[in-house]
Amino acid sequence: MGKMVRFDTAQAIRDAAARAKARNGDAIARLDQRTADVAAAAKIRQQSKRVKNRRTIQPLRQQRRRRIGWNPSGTTIFNIGMAAFAVFWFAPDYLGYAAQSIPLATSVAAATDIESARFSFCHSGGGTNCVVDGDTIWYQGNNIRIADIDTPETHPARCRREAELGAAATQQLQVLLNAGTFSIETIDRDTDRYGRQLRILTRGGESIGGVLVDDGLARWYEDGRRSWC
Repeated sequence: MGKMVRFDTAQAIRDAAARAKARNGDAIARLDQRTADVAAAAKIRQQSKRVKNRRTIQPLRQQRRRRIGWNPSGTTIFNIGMAAFAVFWFAPDYLGYAAQSIPLATSVAAATDIESARFSFCHSGGGTNCVVDGDTIWYQGNNIRIADIDTPETHPARCRREAELGAAATQQLQVLLNAGTFSIETIDRDTDRYGRQLRILTRGGESIGGVLVDDGLARWYEDGRRSWC
Protein backbone atom coordinates (compact mmCIF):
# COMPACT_ATOMS: atom_id res chain seq x y z
CA MET A 1 0.00 0.00 0.00
CA GLY A 2 1.08 3.44 -0.66
CA LYS A 3 2.00 5.94 1.96
CA MET A 4 -0.91 7.67 3.59
CA VAL A 5 -0.99 11.43 3.32
CA ARG A 6 -3.12 13.42 5.65
CA PHE A 7 -5.22 16.00 3.85
CA ASP A 8 -5.92 19.09 5.83
CA THR A 9 -8.88 20.78 4.20
CA ALA A 10 -8.61 23.98 6.16
CA GLN A 11 -4.96 24.39 5.30
CA ALA A 12 -5.65 23.72 1.67
CA ILE A 13 -8.25 26.44 1.61
CA ARG A 14 -5.86 28.87 3.25
CA ASP A 15 -3.13 28.04 0.76
CA ALA A 16 -5.46 28.41 -2.18
CA ALA A 17 -6.62 31.76 -0.88
CA ALA A 18 -3.01 32.94 -0.44
CA ARG A 19 -2.14 31.90 -3.97
CA ALA A 20 -5.22 33.63 -5.35
CA LYS A 21 -4.40 36.75 -3.42
CA ALA A 22 -0.85 36.69 -4.71
CA ARG A 23 -2.09 36.30 -8.27
CA ASN A 24 -4.61 39.13 -7.82
CA GLY A 25 -1.98 41.35 -6.24
CA ASP A 26 0.34 40.74 -9.15
CA ALA A 27 -2.43 41.51 -11.62
CA ILE A 28 -3.42 44.70 -9.78
CA ALA A 29 0.21 45.73 -9.54
CA ARG A 30 0.68 45.10 -13.25
CA LEU A 31 -2.51 47.03 -14.00
CA ASP A 32 -1.40 49.95 -11.83
CA GLN A 33 1.98 49.96 -13.48
CA ARG A 34 0.43 49.84 -16.92
CA THR A 35 -1.89 52.70 -16.01
CA ALA A 36 1.04 54.74 -14.73
CA ASP A 37 3.01 54.00 -17.89
CA VAL A 38 0.10 55.05 -20.08
CA ALA A 39 -0.36 58.29 -18.09
CA ALA A 40 3.33 59.09 -18.31
CA ALA A 41 3.37 58.47 -22.03
CA ALA A 42 0.30 60.66 -22.49
CA LYS A 43 1.91 63.43 -20.49
CA ILE A 44 5.07 63.22 -22.56
CA ARG A 45 3.04 63.36 -25.79
CA GLN A 46 1.09 66.37 -24.50
CA GLN A 47 4.25 68.24 -23.57
CA SER A 48 5.80 67.45 -26.94
CA LYS A 49 2.65 68.71 -28.66
CA ARG A 50 2.74 71.96 -26.68
CA VAL A 51 6.37 72.53 -27.60
CA LYS A 52 5.63 71.77 -31.23
CA ASN A 53 2.64 74.10 -31.26
CA ARG A 54 4.65 76.83 -29.59
CA ARG A 55 7.39 76.51 -32.18
CA THR A 56 4.84 76.62 -34.97
CA ILE A 57 2.43 79.26 -33.69
CA GLN A 58 5.04 81.76 -32.49
CA PRO A 59 6.61 82.29 -35.93
CA LEU A 60 3.12 82.59 -37.41
CA ARG A 61 2.24 85.31 -34.89
CA GLN A 62 5.45 87.11 -35.67
CA GLN A 63 4.72 86.88 -39.39
CA ARG A 64 1.22 88.20 -38.81
CA ARG A 65 2.60 91.11 -36.80
CA ARG A 66 5.04 91.87 -39.59
CA ARG A 67 2.32 91.64 -42.20
CA ILE A 68 -0.16 93.80 -40.33
CA GLY A 69 -0.41 97.15 -42.11
CA TRP A 70 -2.95 99.83 -42.76
CA ASN A 71 -6.04 98.06 -43.98
CA PRO A 72 -8.77 100.72 -44.00
CA SER A 73 -12.40 99.76 -44.05
CA GLY A 74 -14.83 100.99 -46.65
CA THR A 75 -16.17 103.61 -44.24
CA THR A 76 -12.69 104.95 -43.58
CA ILE A 77 -11.95 105.23 -47.30
CA PHE A 78 -15.25 107.02 -47.84
CA ASN A 79 -14.53 109.52 -45.04
CA ILE A 80 -11.06 110.22 -46.40
CA GLY A 81 -12.50 110.76 -49.85
CA MET A 82 -15.11 113.20 -48.53
CA ALA A 83 -12.45 115.12 -46.58
CA ALA A 84 -10.27 115.38 -49.68
CA PHE A 85 -13.24 116.57 -51.71
CA ALA A 86 -14.08 119.22 -49.11
CA VAL A 87 -10.49 120.48 -49.11
CA PHE A 88 -10.41 120.59 -52.91
CA TRP A 89 -13.80 122.28 -53.21
CA PHE A 90 -13.84 124.72 -50.31
CA ALA A 91 -10.17 125.52 -49.63
CA PRO A 92 -9.81 128.11 -52.44
CA ASP A 93 -12.86 130.05 -51.23
CA TYR A 94 -11.75 129.80 -47.60
CA LEU A 95 -8.23 130.94 -48.38
CA GLY A 96 -9.62 133.81 -50.43
CA TYR A 97 -11.88 134.79 -47.53
CA ALA A 98 -9.02 134.50 -45.06
CA ALA A 99 -6.87 136.73 -47.23
CA GLN A 100 -9.65 139.32 -47.37
CA SER A 101 -10.07 139.08 -43.59
CA ILE A 102 -6.45 140.01 -42.85
CA PRO A 103 -6.40 143.54 -41.42
CA LEU A 104 -4.99 146.11 -43.78
CA ALA A 105 -2.32 146.99 -41.24
CA THR A 106 -0.82 143.50 -41.41
CA SER A 107 -1.54 142.54 -45.04
CA VAL A 108 1.25 142.25 -47.57
CA ALA A 109 1.78 145.55 -49.32
CA ALA A 110 1.48 145.72 -53.08
CA ALA A 111 4.59 146.14 -55.18
CA THR A 112 3.56 149.72 -55.92
CA ASP A 113 3.48 150.71 -52.22
CA ILE A 114 6.77 152.54 -51.86
CA GLU A 115 6.07 155.20 -49.21
CA SER A 116 7.39 154.50 -45.75
CA ALA A 117 8.32 156.35 -42.57
CA ARG A 118 8.35 156.04 -38.81
CA PHE A 119 5.43 158.16 -37.63
CA SER A 120 5.22 159.84 -34.25
CA PHE A 121 2.54 162.23 -32.93
CA CYS A 122 2.34 165.98 -33.48
CA HIS A 123 -0.94 167.23 -32.10
CA SER A 124 0.03 170.84 -32.72
CA GLY A 125 2.43 172.50 -35.10
CA GLY A 126 4.22 171.04 -38.10
CA GLY A 127 6.45 168.02 -38.34
CA THR A 128 8.30 165.72 -40.66
CA ASN A 129 6.57 162.35 -40.26
CA CYS A 130 3.86 162.46 -37.64
CA VAL A 131 0.14 162.04 -37.03
CA VAL A 132 -1.88 165.14 -36.14
CA ASP A 133 -5.24 163.43 -35.70
CA GLY A 134 -7.27 160.62 -37.26
CA ASP A 135 -7.38 162.20 -40.74
CA THR A 136 -4.37 164.53 -40.86
CA ILE A 137 -0.64 163.77 -41.03
CA TRP A 138 2.69 165.34 -41.84
CA TYR A 139 4.78 163.31 -44.28
CA GLN A 140 8.17 164.41 -45.56
CA GLY A 141 7.33 167.99 -44.60
CA ASN A 142 3.94 167.98 -46.36
CA ASN A 143 0.69 168.50 -44.46
CA ILE A 144 -1.74 165.90 -45.78
CA ARG A 145 -5.47 165.70 -45.17
CA ILE A 146 -6.77 162.14 -45.77
CA ALA A 147 -9.49 162.94 -48.25
CA ASP A 148 -11.80 159.92 -48.15
CA ILE A 149 -12.62 159.92 -44.42
CA ASP A 150 -13.71 162.21 -41.63
CA THR A 151 -12.67 161.55 -38.03
CA PRO A 152 -13.63 163.13 -34.70
CA GLU A 153 -11.93 166.40 -33.81
CA THR A 154 -9.28 166.40 -31.12
CA HIS A 155 -8.26 170.06 -30.91
CA PRO A 156 -10.67 170.97 -29.66
CA ALA A 157 -13.24 168.22 -29.29
CA ARG A 158 -16.85 169.29 -28.89
CA CYS A 159 -17.72 166.66 -26.28
CA ARG A 160 -16.20 163.89 -24.24
CA ARG A 161 -17.29 161.17 -26.67
CA GLU A 162 -15.71 162.97 -29.60
CA ALA A 163 -12.49 163.45 -27.61
CA GLU A 164 -12.29 159.75 -26.81
CA LEU A 165 -13.03 158.65 -30.36
CA GLY A 166 -10.62 161.21 -31.77
CA ALA A 167 -7.79 160.04 -29.53
CA ALA A 168 -8.45 156.42 -30.51
CA ALA A 169 -8.53 157.30 -34.22
CA THR A 170 -5.24 159.18 -33.93
CA GLN A 171 -3.50 156.28 -32.24
CA GLN A 172 -4.94 153.77 -34.70
CA LEU A 173 -3.78 155.80 -37.69
CA GLN A 174 -0.25 155.88 -36.32
CA VAL A 175 -0.30 152.10 -35.94
CA LEU A 176 -1.56 151.63 -39.49
CA LEU A 177 1.04 153.93 -41.04
CA ASN A 178 3.88 152.29 -39.11
CA ALA A 179 2.72 148.80 -40.17
CA GLY A 180 4.48 148.91 -43.56
CA THR A 181 4.79 150.64 -46.89
CA PHE A 182 1.83 152.49 -48.35
CA SER A 183 0.81 154.62 -51.32
CA ILE A 184 -0.39 158.21 -51.63
CA GLU A 185 -3.04 158.85 -54.28
CA THR A 186 -4.28 162.18 -55.55
CA ILE A 187 -7.90 163.24 -56.14
CA ASP A 188 -9.52 165.86 -58.36
CA ARG A 189 -8.64 168.59 -55.82
CA ASP A 190 -5.06 169.22 -54.77
CA THR A 191 -5.54 171.18 -51.52
CA ASP A 192 -8.24 172.21 -49.11
CA ARG A 193 -8.94 175.72 -47.81
CA TYR A 194 -6.30 175.28 -45.11
CA GLY A 195 -3.59 174.55 -47.66
CA ARG A 196 -3.39 170.84 -46.76
CA GLN A 197 -2.79 168.40 -49.58
CA LEU A 198 -5.86 166.25 -50.24
CA ARG A 199 -4.69 162.66 -50.63
CA ILE A 200 -5.93 159.12 -50.13
CA LEU A 201 -3.60 156.68 -48.35
CA THR A 202 -3.74 153.07 -49.50
CA ARG A 203 -1.99 149.78 -48.87
CA GLY A 204 -2.33 146.92 -51.31
CA GLY A 205 -4.91 148.96 -53.21
CA GLU A 206 -7.18 149.32 -50.16
CA SER A 207 -7.91 152.51 -48.28
CA ILE A 208 -6.10 152.83 -44.96
CA GLY A 209 -8.83 155.21 -43.84
CA GLY A 210 -11.33 152.44 -44.53
CA VAL A 211 -9.85 150.49 -41.62
CA LEU A 212 -10.76 153.37 -39.30
CA VAL A 213 -14.28 153.35 -40.76
CA ASP A 214 -14.60 149.62 -40.11
CA ASP A 215 -13.43 150.18 -36.52
CA GLY A 216 -16.06 152.86 -35.95
CA LEU A 217 -13.40 155.58 -35.58
CA ALA A 218 -14.12 157.37 -38.88
CA ARG A 219 -16.82 158.01 -41.48
CA TRP A 220 -16.54 158.08 -45.22
CA TYR A 221 -16.18 161.75 -46.15
CA GLU A 222 -19.24 163.62 -47.38
CA ASP A 223 -19.54 167.33 -48.07
CA GLY A 224 -19.78 169.05 -44.71
CA ARG A 225 -19.11 167.65 -41.23
CA ARG A 226 -21.45 165.74 -38.98
CA SER A 227 -21.35 165.84 -35.25
CA TRP A 228 -19.73 163.03 -33.27
CA CYS A 229 -21.42 164.12 -30.06
